[in-house]
Amino acid sequence: MFAITAARSSFDDPLSALEAGERPDPGPRDGWTTVDVRAASLNHHDLWSLRGVGLPADRLPMILGCDAAGVDEDGNEVIVHGVVEDGAGRPTILSEKYDGTFAERVLVPRANLLPKPPELSFEEAACLPTAWLTAYSMLFGKIDLRPGSTILVQGAGGGVSVALVRLAVRAGHRVYVTSRDEAKRKKALELGAYAAVPTGERLPERVDAVFESVGQATWAHSVRSLKPGGAIVVCGATSGDAPPAELTRVFFLQLRVIGSTMGTRDELAGLTEMCARTGVRPVIDRVLPLERAAEGFRAMADGGLFGKIVFTV
Repeated sequence: MFAITAARSSFDDPLSALEAGERPDPGPRDGWTTVDVRAASLNHHDLWSLRGVGLPADRLPMILGCDAAGVDEDGNEVIVHGVVEDGAGRPTILSEKYDGTFAERVLVPRANLLPKPPELSFEEAACLPTAWLTAYSMLFGKIDLRPGSTILVQGAGGGVSVALVRLAVRAGHRVYVTSRDEAKRKKALELGAYAAVPTGERLPERVDAVFESVGQATWAHSVRSLKPGGAIVVCGATSGDAPPAELTRVFFLQLRVIGSTMGTRDELAGLTEMCARTGVRPVIDRVLPLERAAEGFRAMADGGLFGKIVFTV
């Protein structure tokens, strides 16, 4: 079968580690089943895998891809939840220990399949299991916010950030967004954000919660944007994971820092139902055939995206 793999790793030139070509079909595994992939979306996790982060050399080559929508062995349209136990009771994500979804077929545990509602296209459904699930879990699973709360989303444009804006606006929150890019700030306003400001610019009010995936470059701004007792929910650190801690402000204002990674199968079911019933849909930057996956990786590495890149099979 045709697949996109990390053939090696290169931290400084990750695209040089990307390889497209034939790979063996997945073999049988007790309790697992094969899904014919119709669409899969690209995540920063895939780019970090090419750099060797979380994917050691002894697991290469590895088919990349964390999430997908497709058709199971019984002809059902399904969404794949990409979080799998590693055999020792620890969670891992497809493409870390087990081959991922950037292929014509993927082998997954039967319990990881959810019905794809007819209201969602394969391309839309493929955006949900990683970036959108992460946003859903951050917003509705990790913190208790009433409709009408004020929130800040750092870094407009990425898959998680765009999902946070869409979901938070739908939930009735007042949403502030930051970006260095004026065009991305404009797009965030079109999605319903209350205001979009340049990165690091002081907000007109302090917020109840900050949703942080940028890390070092925005951390101080995140801490200083919070009301007393507010919370930062962190799902990543694309600009670095060692910012000044701002501990005096954290303890004096009794701030909370909450970590968040992916989400549960039940949360994915809730997200899917929310999208189907409310009309909220993932923002898709572009759709490419899997054979042109390198173009998508290059666009993500260059940072010129707003929303998700989807590969179709």
